[in-house]
Amino acid sequence: MIASADSNLVSREPAPASWVNDLSPISASDWSYGRAGHLIDRAGFGATPEEVARLAAMTPEQAVAALLDYQAIPNDHLAAFDPSGVWDPSLRDFPPSRVAATERAEKTGESLGARVKPAGERRLQPVVDRFFYWLRATMLETRRLGHWWADRMVATNHPLEEKMALFWHGHFATGEEKIRDYRKMEQQLALLHREATGNFRTLLIEVARGPAMLAYLDAAENVKGAPNENFAREVMELFTMGVGNYTERDIREAARAFTGWIDDDLDFKVDPAKHDDGPKTFLGRTGNFDGADILTIILEQKITAEYIAGKLYKFFVRENISPDLQVRLGAVLRDNNYEIAPLMRTIFLSRDFYSAPSVGTRIKGPIELIVSTYRKLGVKNLPGIPDLYVVSRELGQTLLNPPTVAGWAQGRAWITPGLLLARGNFARDVLFPDIINFVDPNFNPGAEVKRVNDRILAGYSIGEATVDQAPGGGGMEGGDKTMANVIAGAEDFNTRYGSLVGWQEAVRRIKPIPRSAAQFDLSALVTAAGAKTAADAVDHLSLRLLSVPVNAAVRTTLVTFLERQLGTADLARASTYMERPLRLAAHLIMSSPEFQLC
Repeated sequence: MIASADSNLVSREPAPASWVNDLSPISASDWSYGRAGHLIDRAGFGATPEEVARLAAMTPEQAVAALLDYQAIPNDHLAAFDPSGVWDPSLRDFPPSRVAATERAEKTGESLGARVKPAGERRLQPVVDRFFYWLRATMLETRRLGHWWADRMVATNHPLEEKMALFWHGHFATGEEKIRDYRKMEQQLALLHREATGNFRTLLIEVARGPAMLAYLDAAENVKGAPNENFAREVMELFTMGVGNYTERDIREAARAFTGWIDDDLDFKVDPAKHDDGPKTFLGRTGNFDGADILTIILEQKITAEYIAGKLYKFFVRENISPDLQVRLGAVLRDNNYEIAPLMRTIFLSRDFYSAPSVGTRIKGPIELIVSTYRKLGVKNLPGIPDLYVVSRELGQTLLNPPTVAGWAQGRAWITPGLLLARGNFARDVLFPDIINFVDPNFNPGAEVKRVNDRILAGYSIGEATVDQAPGGGGMEGGDKTMANVIAGAEDFNTRYGSLVGWQEAVRRIKPIPRSAAQFDLSALVTAAGAKTAADAVDHLSLRLLSVPVNAAVRTTLVTFLERQLGTADLARASTYMERPLRLAAHLIMSSPEFQLC
């Protein structure tokens, strides 16, 4: 295989200029290893050289079908999400704030399934403890759900299904930090998988009616006589048509149509008493429209198909799309009744998809970078070290918690000098995991909670443990202790103590994420590829890891570096100790600008 490595990299030479914006299918005679690699990079998360070679041995139509028609491919090895069992019915209708939780308790004697103490200090403390328990528990369970999803991305036989679900997650963006219920996020994620390459009409309606979106965009506040415009605005601006294709009046009228749409825990419900059933005028049409009517009218607009097709193109092909090409792609989507698979087949088979502006020009998003790293190394499951949540947060993309309803910015927004350094640090942590100093981030409650916990373990009372100290101060003196306990004894609850207790209870009940480093052997990989020299090893690692080859000068530098680390150019001579030198060379490759591209 090494003998063909250089030619395979060279085969990624630019296509004819005439291919740009050409939706004609690529011919079998133009198909190559490099173009098969480009396909799996974009329609999935990259692959090993052996997997790319299998696609290259097919016709273009067969290769695209192998990724797009995934329903026929077994995927039974993937386990369903295993909930920790942290939710119970008493947590339904979770209050928006601690204040709301305690006010409910003061009025009714109970809140969140916790009763007010009949006597003693801090009578409302059980309610406050319970409130903070669920905040911590659903946050930690969402991290587990994100880890489970990323593990699916690494392990799946349906990479396009996961890539599409990731796209839809950014398109129909919702986040647990506002929803405060991992179950709603899990439910929406299942929908994104189910309709990943299905029908956009179905997906739009189901997302709009989904408890995650209803909670995220304040459906409960959208009532007759006082419509909340959040969802009506975003469904047009972000989800279907784009800015400039509707008026402010259209937003107001659509908001009236969506009044009464609420989530009944995990179910969709329309409350007739809150629904405005009067006539509305929307996008030039008048009637007693409800929310479903509004979505139907939106889908009838020519611009909707063009907007969705354009957004898919920008994610899977390149950021710049000509108006003419967007119109043509929109027609494909519209003519197929909003079925997504025919549009994606057209895109992936098109000459334009393999044209020079489309190849090696896309900056990988953080999740794509993480998942593709493991898949290209042949790793079969997502490691627990380094931690996905910590790495993805540092790189700027936390699954199930996008920054806004607009999702994540793409392209150059993923790269700054600091983020490029963080990407290199991730590569280091994959290749040289710091198992000795690793601390499970799910056990880190933050500095304030830790301070309260440490004081209580040191023998402080609750009042002493939760009172503020002067900066740089040591333990409290007698008068300070007395005052702290007098104040604490008079309070109905202690928020800081409740935060500690809630965290402790959540961590006790949350199932742990398995923690191990990635299992791969670079020595075995380069040997199996037929590498004999340091130069062969660099070529194989470059072929395996890069979508965009480094230039000749960089290659020479990498070969010289590896030879110096090995003390020889002969891999056989260094076979007993070459793993670490190979990992050092791989770290240089994975820290390069080329590694960020696909």
